Amino acid sequence: MRKKRFSVEQMIGVLKQAEVGVPVAEVIRKAGISEQTFYRWKAKYAGLEVDQVRQMAQLQEENLRLKQLVAELTLDKTMLQDVLSKKW
Repeated sequence: MRKKRFSVEQMIGVLKQAEVGVPVAEVIRKAGISEQTFYRWKAKYAGLEVDQVRQMAQLQEENLRLKQLVAELTLDKTMLQDVLSKKW
């Protein structure tokens, strides 16, 4: 069986159904997901709106990019310090 990929909008839509009182068993049956998947989504996205989730993803991407930049600059600095210490 192939896994179905859900967009953020779809995941939040599924969670919203449960929030308004639709039984979880019915929600997961309609969506074709497992109970484990439902609760994993709930832990990650409960109470958030689609734009908030998108903003969170953008911030995570930017944070990763900045961490990589810091690592590269730290390596450059270390290499320069090694070169300078051997010259003098």
